[in-house]
Amino acid sequence: MLLAIDVGNTNTKFAVHDGAGWRAQWRASTDSSRTADEYAPWLAQLMELGGFSFAEIKACIISTVVPQALFNLRNLSRRYVGAEPMVVGEAGVQLGIEVRIDKPSEAGADRLVNAVGAFVEYGGPAIVIDSGTATTFDIVAADGAFEGGIIMPGINLSLQALHDAAARLPRVEIRDPGRVIGKDTVSAMQSGIYWGSIEMIEGLCRRIRAEYGKPMQTIATGGVAAIFEGAFPAIDHFDQDLTSRGLLEIFKRNGGVL
Repeated sequence: MLLAIDVGNTNTKFAVHDGAGWRAQWRASTDSSRTADEYAPWLAQLMELGGFSFAEIKACIISTVVPQALFNLRNLSRRYVGAEPMVVGEAGVQLGIEVRIDKPSEAGADRLVNAVGAFVEYGGPAIVIDSGTATTFDIVAADGAFEGGIIMPGINLSLQALHDAAARLPRVEIRDPGRVIGKDTVSAMQSGIYWGSIEMIEGLCRRIRAEYGKPMQTIATGGVAAIFEGAFPAIDHFDQDLTSRGLLEIFKRNGGVL
């Protein structure tokens, strides 16, 4: 089995693949100070609930946008999986795609992994929208190359900024308020973030397609994406397994065997 770990700024996702499919997936808050010995019992209990154990995990691959978290997760793989992990972005780990931007070294590991996962499952050209701490729009070419994109504040980050900067604005749940015109502070904020996000996504997808000049399908992933599923036609596919799929493909492209 393969343990695939994707470290984001807010959450870390652990997924286990048995060669035929994903056996389990779990999320934890990203905490770069959490040690391998703290992760291990938590994961062991979850694995037991899933009907398997650490002894069955034979390999590990890690993608992280939080460099300080890598040390402890590398130790997790070494001590409890018994294997040196593949780390996306390190020398010798090939993505199998071209990175066509001015400074390829600046492309986040998560964005590149998403590009691989999207191309394997859906082909290209494509727009990949990842809703997390930041909301990113990434372009995957017809041949699978990563061609850049857009980075902007994520939905939760925007709400947090409103709450922090305005003394009388509360924390609110992200959901469809049922109407555009809010009748109180909470519904006004919910309308702004919900419908504002939809209009932003639709508008940026429209501008990307116009600039790119070719038909493109759109794939959405990330922790917040499910809130908008079915709400508007700009998204062709909602895929919460996209990053895990990309990690699995990179593992295979580098000679990994399950």
